[in-house]
Amino acid sequence: MIAGIIGAAGYAGAEIVRILSRHPKVDSLALSSSSHEGKNISSVYPNFIDLIDIPLKNPEALISGSDVVFAALPHGVGETFAAKCFERGVPYIDMSADFRFGDDEETYTAWYGKAYQHPETHKKSVYGLPELNRRKICAAAKEGGAVIGNPGCYPTAASLAAFPALSRGVYGGGTIIVDAASGITGGGREPARAYHFPECSDSMSPYKVGAHRHTPEISRNFSFMENINPQTPRPLIFTPRLAPMNRGILCAVYLPLSSEWKCEAPAKPRPPSPEIQEKTESIRQLYEDFYQNEKFVRVLPTGILPATGRVRLSNFCDIAVQIDQNGGTLIVTSAIDNMVKGAAGQAVQNMNIICGFDETCGLEAAPALF
Repeated sequence: MIAGIIGAAGYAGAEIVRILSRHPKVDSLALSSSSHEGKNISSVYPNFIDLIDIPLKNPEALISGSDVVFAALPHGVGETFAAKCFERGVPYIDMSADFRFGDDEETYTAWYGKAYQHPETHKKSVYGLPELNRRKICAAAKEGGAVIGNPGCYPTAASLAAFPALSRGVYGGGTIIVDAASGITGGGREPARAYHFPECSDSMSPYKVGAHRHTPEISRNFSFMENINPQTPRPLIFTPRLAPMNRGILCAVYLPLSSEWKCEAPAKPRPPSPEIQEKTESIRQLYEDFYQNEKFVRVLPTGILPATGRVRLSNFCDIAVQIDQNGGTLIVTSAIDNMVKGAAGQAVQNMNIICGFDETCGLEAAPALF
């Protein structure tokens, strides 16, 4: 099988190259980059020297010779390529936000300032969070010419953290708070000044408070997970933060508990009561049962909390749960590698589903130790 990657010279594109170079079902790679056309990928990323020496060609030639196409392009750039792949019946896995909202052009335009150029491709597109939409991804593949909108990194970490609570009656309604910190690679290979080393080293800061473009994506996911109309979403507050690290997302989701799961509040601040500890363990078991067949979601044992360093270079999402000391809020923490499960690894996971491969194929590597 030949896998094509448009935008292979960016961080996400290069990460797909790294993963697919060792994928047992991928025979060869076809790569393109508008800014580096004619160069070899190993001249852009010298860590690929003698391992992946592939020239960067024109996207048109890439599409005609590929069995599956990945696009790691800026928002609003890849629709024409998606339409061409759709016409040829070639699966297209898009890393931008272009296909994350299906045919909801109004929401996409409001947050990204662009209109759909090929509406027909959006009507057929599928949101590519496997744990939520595996059946739809499989169905799209059977119809041919699947167009997959790969999820954003923050929405992946937040959605997987909240999914069991939303779908199993643990959440009781009210405002959900998502607080998450991301590594600097999330800013891309051509970052703004805020991502430069002198600006972000030894410093942590919030950004786009109350106005981040991943907010509607997270909100839609929560609605689908709770099985309510995404046009009437639950109240959501999302605060992203920039952390002084290359990779990773550490996320905390705060969900008001339903009456069934609430615990008696202490008169004064106290450590978690036996009732809180018991119900926390019950929710942890509920999460473990919910994700028992998901190979890339690890519900951690009691006493172990997620850490970005323990999922580095892997496609895992680690999750832990805890009811707060007042007994009314569930705090779910999660960690992913923003470049793998939050981007390239999840895209390869989608390819595996589309092509009928084992979902872990090419993604079996354990997280890096250091």
